[in-house]
Amino acid sequence: MPTHDDGKLFEFLILEGAQAGLSWDTVLRKRENYRAALDGFDPTRIAAYNSGKLKRLLSDPGLIRNRLKMASVVQNAKAFLRVQEEFRSFDSYIWGFVGGRPVVNARHSSGQIPARTTASDAMSRDLQRRGFTFVGSTICYGFMQAMGLVNDHMVECFRYRQLLGKRTAATRRRP
Repeated sequence: MPTHDDGKLFEFLILEGAQAGLSWDTVLRKRENYRAALDGFDPTRIAAYNSGKLKRLLSDPGLIRNRLKMASVVQNAKAFLRVQEEFRSFDSYIWGFVGGRPVVNARHSSGQIPARTTASDAMSRDLQRRGFTFVGSTICYGFMQAMGLVNDHMVECFRYRQLLGKRTAATRRRP
């Protein structure tokens, strides 16, 4: 579903980065642990984490204990807040990569779904330029799919048709 909530967008950006190199099942099983450990994915609170907090997070078995990934959570929270300040919302910024409307693809098999696109390449480059980490093009494309910027449901899937019907309404709700 197209998502325009900055809180959800931040949460999924963090989870997509945590997932890099791992299965989604691993991350989804730890999602509630992340929510509790990261103050409900509050970017303002996370941006203020110090080395002591990071050390505690790295010792938490309910999280993916990768030093670089955990440091990226704090780095990305700071970058996220800067983007919100510049664009009024992260939503306004991130949806700009697809012209404010979901990209609707007509896939007939999962083999037709790419790992990255020119839009995810552009998103990745710009996020990195703004100080984000763990935002490679493949991670960005997964994020775009999860947040509804891209509809990659198979044409035969009931969700594909549902989302086509909601596309106009979702677009009208955008500020």
